[in-house]
Amino acid sequence: MSTEPEAASEDPTDAVDAGPGTPGAAEDEAPAGARQPGRETRDDVAGPEGDGTAEEAGAAPGAQAAEAGQPGSEGAGAADPVDDGKTEQPADEGTEAAGSAADGSAADGSAADGSASDRAADDDTAPAAMTGDDTADDRAADDETAGDGAATDGAAAQASEAEAELAAQRVERERIERRKAEKQAPIDAGGKLSGTAADLLAAVRAVESGAKPAATVFGDSAPPPRRPAPEPVRRPQPAPAEPSVVHAGPAPETVQAVGRVLAEGGAPESLAPQTAALLGEGAQDALRADPWQLLRVGGVRPEQADGFARALLGAECGPDDERRGRAVTVWLLEQAALAGHTAVELPRLTAALAQRGVPDPDAAVQSTLAEAEALAFQDALEEPGVRTPSPSPAAGADEEEGEGEERPVRVLVGLERYALAEESLADALARLVVSTPKQGGSVADWERVAASAQGSAGDLIRAVAEHGLVLHTGGEASLAEPAALLHAAHVLGLRAWAAAPGALGRDRFAALLGNRTPEPDPDSGTPGDSGADGSVPEGPAVATVAGLLAGTAGPGRDADGALDLDLLVVPDAPQLDVETGALLAESLPDGARLVLAGDPSVLWSAGPGRVFADLLAARICPQIASRRPDPGPLGELVSGVGIGELGQVEAPGKEVVIVPVRDAGEAVHRTVQLVADSVPRAIGVPAEETQVITPGHGGAAGTRALNAALKERLNPGPGRFGGFDPGDRVAYSPAPGRTLPGRVVKADADGLHLSCAGETVVVPKERVEQSVRHGWALTAHQAVGGRWPAVVVVLPGDAAQSLSRPWVYTAFGRAARHLSVVHGVEQALPRAVAEVPAKPRTTRLPVLLAPQVPAAD
Repeated sequence: MSTEPEAASEDPTDAVDAGPGTPGAAEDEAPAGARQPGRETRDDVAGPEGDGTAEEAGAAPGAQAAEAGQPGSEGAGAADPVDDGKTEQPADEGTEAAGSAADGSAADGSAADGSASDRAADDDTAPAAMTGDDTADDRAADDETAGDGAATDGAAAQASEAEAELAAQRVERERIERRKAEKQAPIDAGGKLSGTAADLLAAVRAVESGAKPAATVFGDSAPPPRRPAPEPVRRPQPAPAEPSVVHAGPAPETVQAVGRVLAEGGAPESLAPQTAALLGEGAQDALRADPWQLLRVGGVRPEQADGFARALLGAECGPDDERRGRAVTVWLLEQAALAGHTAVELPRLTAALAQRGVPDPDAAVQSTLAEAEALAFQDALEEPGVRTPSPSPAAGADEEEGEGEERPVRVLVGLERYALAEESLADALARLVVSTPKQGGSVADWERVAASAQGSAGDLIRAVAEHGLVLHTGGEASLAEPAALLHAAHVLGLRAWAAAPGALGRDRFAALLGNRTPEPDPDSGTPGDSGADGSVPEGPAVATVAGLLAGTAGPGRDADGALDLDLLVVPDAPQLDVETGALLAESLPDGARLVLAGDPSVLWSAGPGRVFADLLAARICPQIASRRPDPGPLGELVSGVGIGELGQVEAPGKEVVIVPVRDAGEAVHRTVQLVADSVPRAIGVPAEETQVITPGHGGAAGTRALNAALKERLNPGPGRFGGFDPGDRVAYSPAPGRTLPGRVVKADADGLHLSCAGETVVVPKERVEQSVRHGWALTAHQAVGGRWPAVVVVLPGDAAQSLSRPWVYTAFGRAARHLSVVHGVEQALPRAVAEVPAKPRTTRLPVLLAPQVPAAD
């Protein structure tokens, strides 16, 4: 692919709106020798490349261009942000443009983060023989690699934070299953349906009632009228999960049996452990009975599953097989979830099924619903935040006259886990909004601390005094206001905590609070977020959301299983997905206050949903917009990008520098010069404090190529342990959606020893390839939540299609003192800022909140 992981393609997620800001999964290349019926071939599309000329005035966000040296001469004429003068045209080394690097492209145009890798599950978990080449890696993100094998130093016998987090998620999902089983009433519906939509709704009602639907279930039936939503009820919270032991993998004999079935069907036997773990006991029989179950394994695509099924079933295999229709339907919904959607509109789903060769898409969806592998919903077509007025008695006659009129609705289909998580999140947030928060001081006390706060921090404190849910928006400088709120709440005697989605955000916010996160306890093996033993910190403290939910950090839980706190502030709230948001909101006790703070212009969460944006649109609670601007030329530049303007800024201290390049090879060369030579010499920021950000993992100027070049220059070594040496900068993914920058300490028989955000982590050697990558260069999604003294943003020519306003805003906004832009996309950069906003995601949260919470004034 090159660095544009989201080039236009025929990927099925085209039909489910995977695009800017919501990248879907990209196509894999066909494995050599694998049976793949009907595999389509296509050429990767290379984006426009720079012509090597200096940036025109006003066309790029910098005061001047750095002097460019000859690519063939390391150190001579290095691109130096402090040197003035004309830009020397670099010699053409014949380096192939980045667009020529073959890579699978994802669907629906450009992505806000430039990479399906930044949200899609890391297909590194699938063998190269099945996924083909490197293409799965180029799509798959470090922050989506499942990393449950990490253990803290001195605690090999204990479960890691990632394992405890997964245990907490299992507890929550069991609670959701119980909740689903208790539901006897039909789904809240909004109007009359007919045809296929009515069939689907009848099917899901029959499934939810516990009865297996018969063929007659899909006959015509009129859904009942929409019922008013019940008053939110506080449900018992789950008890904190005990650290789980690492579950043993599938039995060796099961793996061997599955391997034999895979070999018989022409699939790589290396898929056997994953397949056996997914399908459980009797996996070999289940796979033989339904070969399309192979689609459940990460990295396997429908074409490959078709070849496997044809080899096993022979003449019985056909495109109209009901098993194939169900498997492809679920696979498409999973691809949509990777693209950020919690549900898919029915017409888009059936269109995508038709593109995948399913003869009867409607029947495939009905079969999937009948087997309870997905859920269907109908939502009224209303603008977020707009409530349908309640009917009055006087309007009765008009209603009778209009009884035959159909109310416009949309029918959605989604995977159960995300649909129920979104419902749980809506219920929990509604409970916070309608409940009375714990006072924690008199009205006069709250007003006194609010009056002493500066600017809009006082407005935030006043809003929190009276409401259980408050949203706070603003740039980097605005984070000082939630910090001031936490200090004020602590003075008033409230048990106040902050929880950031990632370790980078945690450490950044801890610095604003004026305290540091405690060091990890080597005896207990718990991370250093503090307070997990229930001790009260001297002042407000900050943890990670994962640590808070897993019980390895934070205040612990009370007797009812709720978090033992009165106020929770979540910075970087746009990074919350629906599952994490549901776990967090459901864990808050009655009377607690929740403040979600963040910059709405940054990239959205790696997982499905857009919780923060949906809440802003729903307008169910107070929203405090910070009036504190980000300072300096960098603040001016990033603020302009946020409103769609990329103007020239005055940068007398070399805060912003543009380095024009002509191709990907030169982009890599200039990046190494900047990190190793120019920025340390001219700006005074050492290489270890400079972060490189690029749109994707693959291609001639992706994270792999950049990290290889930077390692060779900054920390050369043989890479004896999986390509790593002591001192290497790495990006470690302990669990899906999480990335921890760190360094390699050593390697031994136990695994790779890392230092990540003050924590010592040991990654078993069998997990290294899947969960650890070099980290001198990251994608924008991996970098969200972090700030570095200097940032080098690399934009090779073929990255043009992957740029968007949120991506540029996020990448540029990671720089605290200095920003260098290695620029090869010409006018694509200002065009992306002005014309390419975040791609919408299909979610249901505003619709679910509407009947439960009145709109805020």
